[in-house]
Amino acid sequence: MSELTRGFTDGEEVLRLERLRKTYNPGTPLELEVLHALDLRLARGELAALIGPSGSGKSTLLNVIGLLDSPSAGELYLLGQPTRAMDDAQRTRLRNQAIGFVFQFHHLIPAFSVLDNVLMPLMIRHGKPTPGDIARARELLDAVGLADFAQKKANQISGGQQQRVAIARALVTQPALLLADEPTGNLDTRTAEGVFELFRRFNREFGCAVLVVTHDPRLSASCARTIELVDGSIVSDQANPPPRPA
Repeated sequence: MSELTRGFTDGEEVLRLERLRKTYNPGTPLELEVLHALDLRLARGELAALIGPSGSGKSTLLNVIGLLDSPSAGELYLLGQPTRAMDDAQRTRLRNQAIGFVFQFHHLIPAFSVLDNVLMPLMIRHGKPTPGDIARARELLDAVGLADFAQKKANQISGGQQQRVAIARALVTQPALLLADEPTGNLDTRTAEGVFELFRRFNREFGCAVLVVTHDPRLSASCARTIELVDGSIVSDQANPPPRPA
């Protein structure tokens, strides 16, 4: 993974939320505040789990952090840049430069090859992939154990393999922040553990900050940090003890 590592410095701030709020239907009888004055920081090299009951605001928070939605008040800094006042084009540009996404549903393009699916973010960014882009994508496929599947169609591989392709796709742009929303929710226990191990590996080797939404207490415990969201408020943010040696 040496060519993919960009010399990130652990501890360098990637994300900061300051008194961030998200309100729907403001100024109407249906006004509802979903996120309440959240403060949060995430640094390069951190692997954090975001947990909480259904309806606690986790998906809303992830959408705001991923610049897919805007906060109603407060500020979100990504790589030191305040984002609340950005227009859609500015948010899209920063999102494409700085953030990788992995979702519960991998959203691969079935008729495209595995390699082309991994290359898709780069093709969206600047058209035809360069030889360097292709080499990076192939290196990532090798890292997730799918080098021999590069030319297969995405619908010809298993669900666990598709999720590994989605991880490679999320990392091909070399993001500073990787967001994962229930990335193992549709996988059996053994496959889920293998996929989550990839997050730990890339966090360690690639140096990006990783924030994972999960309902699995074993997976959250294996992260260095667990953030708990309840009714739109952060009620706990603590370091986890290191895993015991096998």
